[in-house]
Amino acid sequence: MSSQPPRSALESPTTDPTFLFEHYRGSYGTELLTAAVAHFRLFDILADAPLAADELRARLGIAARPLVVLTTALRAMGLVEVDVDGKLTPSAAAREHLTSGGPFFVGDYVGLAAESPGVLEMVARLRTNRPRGAAGDDGAAEGAAGAAFIYREDLPSAMEQEASARHLTLALAGRAKNVAPALAKSCSTGGAAKLLDLGGGTGIYSIALVQANPELRALVFDRPEVLKVAREFAAEFGVSERVESAPGDMFADPLPSDCDIVLLSNILHDWDMPECRTLLRRAAGALKPGGRVWIHDVFLNDALDGPLPIALYSAALFTLTEGRAYSAAEYREMLEAAGLTPGPLTPTAIHCGVLEGTK
Repeated sequence: MSSQPPRSALESPTTDPTFLFEHYRGSYGTELLTAAVAHFRLFDILADAPLAADELRARLGIAARPLVVLTTALRAMGLVEVDVDGKLTPSAAAREHLTSGGPFFVGDYVGLAAESPGVLEMVARLRTNRPRGAAGDDGAAEGAAGAAFIYREDLPSAMEQEASARHLTLALAGRAKNVAPALAKSCSTGGAAKLLDLGGGTGIYSIALVQANPELRALVFDRPEVLKVAREFAAEFGVSERVESAPGDMFADPLPSDCDIVLLSNILHDWDMPECRTLLRRAAGALKPGGRVWIHDVFLNDALDGPLPIALYSAALFTLTEGRAYSAAEYREMLEAAGLTPGPLTPTAIHCGVLEGTK
């Protein structure tokens, strides 16, 4: 048995790592811009006449989710605007520099990256609306890996293999360890006794919350291979008696009942809207009256025009999962559809925040 004292999940970093995540995701801006210019000729299409979102989607031949990912990023870059009729149109800069035939056109320069592997991979994702490696995906760039971050019965998932599940779970915990102290300090549990951490991974958010709230106990619900890591974390942080784990499929298996809080931390962004609605209905069903769902995630502007770092994170999610980033307005509508009353949005750290829904 180790003689080391248990670790604290409430210790915050002395420096803000947000900029590291912004640099890391910056490549998605290049890929989306190049795809829009060189593969979809989006600015030439919009230069002819402003188009409603559905009209543009039809012209590009892509589904609704990829259109939101693409146009949100382009709006955040200041290249696409919405006119008084609610239609999409090129900005002045895009008309001058990204519309073919103009004296200051730079589209051919941007197109020098058109055949790069990252751009081709992004184009394949936009055209197929499938995560990398999904069943039936015949558009992935050479060497593309399987869909890693989500579990679905018909989808190859690295979270079902011990070595890859361990690697990815620990990798995803890199951000979580920096954010967990802020979550525990910013959001009041209000004397809650029972928390369900749905898709909780290492359980680091539960660990921080129980360390900050002595009356709280937590259950981490995730895939079996992931929970091997969660149990190690609970032991390392000295909370094994208060942070337990349960394996299962969050879409199909029974969930605990009479919970005070159901935490969905960076979970909903892995799924398209129908699946998000299902998860929120199931989370609401696990709550006692007066209980709360905490959506801990990143949030796009309600107008879906940025912020750019979140728009690029949305592109990353889009390529690896079946989801994208959502706005607080979109989440509030989903909470209301699940019979929950939306509350305030509380910032935590590294672009994240908690949106609450009360039963």
